[in-house]
Amino acid sequence: MRWKEIKALVLATATTRLSGEPADRYIATSAAGPGAGGEGSVFFSMGSHRVRLALDPMSETEVVHRGGGVADLFIGAAQVSGRLEEPGYHCPNQAYITITGSCIFKCTYCPVPHLKGGRKSIEEILGMVQSVLPRIRAISLTSGVLSSVEEEEAYVLEVVQRLVPFGLPIGVSIYPTDLSPDRLHALGVVEVKFNIEAATPQIFGAMCPDLDYDFIWGVLERSVRIFGRGRVFSNVIIGLGETDAEMEQCIRRLTARGILPVLRPLNPVAGASHLPRPSADRLLGIFAMHERILEQEGLDTRQALTMCTNCTGCDLVPGKDA
Repeated sequence: MRWKEIKALVLATATTRLSGEPADRYIATSAAGPGAGGEGSVFFSMGSHRVRLALDPMSETEVVHRGGGVADLFIGAAQVSGRLEEPGYHCPNQAYITITGSCIFKCTYCPVPHLKGGRKSIEEILGMVQSVLPRIRAISLTSGVLSSVEEEEAYVLEVVQRLVPFGLPIGVSIYPTDLSPDRLHALGVVEVKFNIEAATPQIFGAMCPDLDYDFIWGVLERSVRIFGRGRVFSNVIIGLGETDAEMEQCIRRLTARGILPVLRPLNPVAGASHLPRPSADRLLGIFAMHERILEQEGLDTRQALTMCTNCTGCDLVPGKDA
C-alpha cells in the first residue's frame, strides 16, 4: 500500500488510540483548525511523509509508541513503521500559533466560537517562539476575531513586527481587511492564507452567513499580485455538500490565479457534527484531480515555507504525498 493510500485511510478517520511507552513530548494541542478543543494529537511520519491523528481512546486506529519516538501505526489490516515527531508549537518544524482563540463569527463547522479562548499577549507569543527555536524553521500565525476584523488585523501586525527579528519565514492566516496583504507584506511576511472554506458560494453562505465570499476572493487575487504565485493559500473544506465537479471548478479557479488550495477533510464538529467525514476513496479521487491541475498550472507545493502546505499533517498534498 502506497503512502497516499495509507494517509487517505487515516484522514478518513483522523483519530488514533495511543499506547506503548510514555509519549507526552510528542503530543500537540490546537486552539484553531481541525483539532481545536480536542484532547491533543500526534504527528506520525514515515520517511518524509507525515500525518496528524487526533487522540481518541475509542478509535479503531492505534499508534504504539516503542520509545524514543519509534512507533507503529495500525489501521485496518495495515501496519506501518515510522516515528512520532516532536512538535514545535501545534506542528513539527514550526511555531504555528493561534493568537486569539475566540471568534465573533459563527461558521457552522467551526468549534472556535464555542470555546471562548483567550488572546495571547505579545510577550507570551515571543516566549513560545523562543522556547522552540532550536527545532523550528518557520513561524506561522492564525487567529480568530476578538472584537472586529480591523482590531484583529492591527494586533496581528504588532505580533508580526515583534517576530521579524527571529529571522524565520513568517506565514499569516487571518480573516482579512482589504489592505491586509499590503500591510503584512510590508512587514516581511512571506506567505498568506485567506480561506474561502467552501467550494461554492451557496455552501459558503449557508455555513458562514456573516462573511463575504466575493470579498475573500478579491483579497486572494490582490495577494497574488503582492506575494507572487504559489505564496498565497486558501482552505477549502471537503465534505460540506459539494460535488466533485464543484470541487474541481473551485480548484481550477484558485490555481488559475496562482493560489494553492489547501483541501481539508471535514472534521464533523459543532454544527456540522451530523455530516460524515469524506471517505478515503473520495479523498484519493480529489487528490488525483488536485495533483493534475497543479501540474497544469505550474504550481509546486514543495516550495511552501510556512503553514499547512509546509506541514502536510492534516491534508493530502500533491507533490509531497505519493
